[in-house]
Amino acid sequence: MTTPRPATPNDAGEIVRLRSELILAEPMDATWLALCREQLATRLEPGGDARARVTDAPGGRLASIALAFVHPVLPAPKYPQGLAARIHAVATDPAHQRRGHARAGLTALLADLEQEGVTLYELYASGGVPLYEPLGFPSDPALMRMTRFP
Repeated sequence: MTTPRPATPNDAGEIVRLRSELILAEPMDATWLALCREQLATRLEPGGDARARVTDAPGGRLASIALAFVHPVLPAPKYPQGLAARIHAVATDPAHQRRGHARAGLTALLADLEQEGVTLYELYASGGVPLYEPLGFPSDPALMRMTRFP
């Protein structure tokens, strides 16, 4: 297995592709893919709010991604730096699944975030309990996710 590396703005297209193909309910069209690629590339620049670890695959594609966005929150005893991260996307290309890529990428990403002082994490997932629980994300049936689009 290849070691996950920090993502660069040049990885934005592949990160967006895997998110579109493997996570979203409906894949995005070319216009949305381009918009997301441009925004993510900017956000992956130094000083941006995006952090990601990726695993390379042959042919210039990515085998897996783990993407988070860091944002400020009011501090509290458990997150004194006032930094939170939302784990936005964790995905592995089907041709590379069952090799530990997602776990390695997410583990490396969490270590990166902790080095920055992040101690509060948000993760919304429809599955993946065997991946997330050992990394400290217990499932909680009492939580409710609500989404509002004005």
